[in-house]
Amino acid sequence: MKAIWNGQVLAESDMTVTVEGNHYFPISSMNSAFFIESETTSICPWKGEAHYYTISVNSEENVDAAWYYPSPKDAAAEIKGHVAFWRDVEVSE
Repeated sequence: MKAIWNGQVLAESDMTVTVEGNHYFPISSMNSAFFIESETTSICPWKGEAHYYTISVNSEENVDAAWYYPSPKDAAAEIKGHVAFWRDVEVSE
């Protein structure tokens, strides 16, 4: 699987975890040059507190377009150390 935005591969892995239709990529598969830590958080009742990254490619930003759960609840333990995408990030094989 690949996550692509603005012509750049943000993450690539054949070891994604699919939860609720979203592919969670191992953090080690991310191209860290494109990610800026965001202060945004949100709460999922069964996964826990999500944290976000803004993606920056070619001087364009996609605010809070990636998220991860640093300490997911037990029901979502499989996504610890993984990141998922939305907001026009193309995720495909």
